[in-house]
Amino acid sequence: MNIALPNDLKRMQEITEKVRNGERLTLEDGVFLYNSDDLLTIGQLANEVNMRKNGRKVYFIENMSLYFTNVCEAHCAFCNFRKDEGQEGSYTLSGQQMIDYVDQHFHPGVREFHIVGGHNPNVPFQYYVDSLKALKERYPEVTLKAYTAAEIDFFSRISGLTYTEVLQELIKAGLASLTGGGAEILSDQYRKKMKVTKADVSQYLQVHRAAHELGLKTHTTMLYGSVESKEDRINHMIQIRELQDETNGFLVFIPLSMQPISPKASIKRRNSAFEDLKTIAISRLMLDNFQHIKAYFINIGLQLTQVALAMGANDVHGTMVKERISHAAGALTPEGITRDELVWLVKGAGRIAIERDTLYNEIRVYD
Repeated sequence: MNIALPNDLKRMQEITEKVRNGERLTLEDGVFLYNSDDLLTIGQLANEVNMRKNGRKVYFIENMSLYFTNVCEAHCAFCNFRKDEGQEGSYTLSGQQMIDYVDQHFHPGVREFHIVGGHNPNVPFQYYVDSLKALKERYPEVTLKAYTAAEIDFFSRISGLTYTEVLQELIKAGLASLTGGGAEILSDQYRKKMKVTKADVSQYLQVHRAAHELGLKTHTTMLYGSVESKEDRINHMIQIRELQDETNGFLVFIPLSMQPISPKASIKRRNSAFEDLKTIAISRLMLDNFQHIKAYFINIGLQLTQVALAMGANDVHGTMVKERISHAAGALTPEGITRDELVWLVKGAGRIAIERDTLYNEIRVYD
C-alpha cells in the first residue's frame, strides 16, 4: 500500500535520495532546502556528505590577517572598513611599516599571512607587488595568501596588465594563493543594489579561472544576509560549482554571514543561527565538487561554529590574529583565537582537529 506523503515531505525524500545516490542538486532543490524549516534533515544530509569526504577531520591554520591599506575607491554599501584618502583613520603602510607590525605580533607557529585591503588608486601596482616582496623576504617560510579577485581586477585596471600578467608578477613576489573575498553575491542585479562597483560577476570568475590556469589554488566566499534572494544564493553556488567543474582550482567555500554596521545592532539586524547553519549545510549539499566548507567563527561565533561541524563544515578557519574587516562591520566575536582554543572547540564537537597549511596539507593531528 502506498502512503500519500505531504508534498514537502515527499520533496525532501527525493532530495535525500539524490544526495545519497551522488546526484547533483539543482537550483530548484537548493531553493526548496532554503525554504524548508527542517534544519535537522538538511544538517544530517550535509553531515553524511561531509563524513564521506572528510571523516571526522576538521582543519584549522595558524594565520595572521594583514591590511596594507584601508583607502578604497569603491563604496560598497556593506563595508565599514574602507576610508577615503586623507580621511581620519585612513592609512597606507609601507613594506617596512608592515614588517614592524608583524614583528610585534608574530610567533613561530604562524604559517600564513592572509592579506587583503582597500583598492587604493593613489599608489601604483608596484606598491602591491613590493608589499608582498617585503614580507616574503622577512618571513620566507610563511605562505602569502593575498588579495581578492576584485583586487586583482583593480590591479589590472591601474597597471594596464592582463589578469594573468598581474598574477604572474605577484607570484614572482611570493604569492601562493588568492583569498576568497570580493565575491559577495554573484549577481549583477545584487551588485548594483549594494553599490558594488568593483569586479563584476564575470570578472570575479575570470580572475579565479586565470589563477587556476597558472596553477594557483584559491579560496571563494559568499556574503549572505542582505538584499539577495534565496535564488541568488543558490545561483551563486552553482556558478562557483561550474567553475570548479572546469578547473578544480578552489580549495574551500566560505559562507560569510553579513554583519550589521553597529556592534549594538539588534538581533533582528543579524542573520539568525538557523539561517547560518542552514547556509553552511546547503553549501555542502550544493557544492558536491568542493572538498572543504568553512565555518567562519569571526562572523557566526565560536559556539555556532562548533555546531556547524555536525552540519557539513569541516574547517574552522584559523587563529586570525587581529581581524579587522568583519569587526569594522559590527562582528561581536574575538579578533583572534589561540590554537589551544581552536583544538578544544573541535574536540568538543567529537571531531579530530587537524592543523593544516594553506593548501590543506596536514601539519599536525590533535586526536
